[in-house]
Amino acid sequence: MTATLTAAPTKYLDIDPAAFAAHFGRRPFRVGHRLSDHPLFAIDRLLGLARSLPEDRVEYNAGDLPVNLRPELTPRNGLSAEETIRRIAECKSWLVLKNVERDPEYGALLDGCLAEVEAMGHDDARDIGLREAFVFVSSPGSVTPYHIDPEWNFLLQVRGTKTITIFDGEDRELLSEPELERFYTGAHRNLAFREQDAAKGEPFELRPGEGVHVPVTAPHWVHNGPEVSVSFSITFQTRRSERRGIIYRVNHYLRGKGLRPAPVGRSAWRDGLKYFAFRAYRRLRRALTGQRG
Repeated sequence: MTATLTAAPTKYLDIDPAAFAAHFGRRPFRVGHRLSDHPLFAIDRLLGLARSLPEDRVEYNAGDLPVNLRPELTPRNGLSAEETIRRIAECKSWLVLKNVERDPEYGALLDGCLAEVEAMGHDDARDIGLREAFVFVSSPGSVTPYHIDPEWNFLLQVRGTKTITIFDGEDRELLSEPELERFYTGAHRNLAFREQDAAKGEPFELRPGEGVHVPVTAPHWVHNGPEVSVSFSITFQTRRSERRGIIYRVNHYLRGKGLRPAPVGRSAWRDGLKYFAFRAYRRLRRALTGQRG
């Protein structure tokens, strides 16, 4: 009788359990991955992906930018999204394909990667929701200005090299409570970068097969190396990160009323009160909206 062999499940990420346990959600740390030769990141496949996504899910602009840039001053590159990808080696541009998980193949890849993150067993990586994936395609030497993002993130370098410099998101000299409140109520992701703070950043040079964990709202900026860069960003929310965002929204409302709300994380009972008050308000609003309907 011949035994049937079962293929081993595909493994995408190489994460050190000790680093994950010590640093996830608190500070950046390196990871490895096995996506550098994955066919989903071939230029022809990315062109097809760009054509299939809604127009508002493709963002691109000139990539020859300063670290410190007001969002309304971001220059366009004069090309279409498809032309930008085709000419990425020489057009000095930066492009991101957003929510690529809408494509079933990229969605399956995202789910496979996040299953490995969940399997690490960290309390702050449970109940993963709002799973999103982004593909960045960038020209040699292009810069992504200093900014923050609202999700847990693993940035995986697939092609080329880049250096991402990450700052401590808990340093309130770098990132104030009012700035976070404005961000969570709709302000743009770009922040004002001060040269005197440059030494506070931790640079991570990424080569194909390497990646880094970027905690929620940890300020960072990116400088690509001398080749075309392709990166895959797997992001997600958890109950903890969603709760945090809600409390910042409530604090923004309270500050607008002339109050001085306690910073998020300063008082567990105040944070809990704000969170449950917001949820009660949201349920009531939904109920009233339904009645009117």
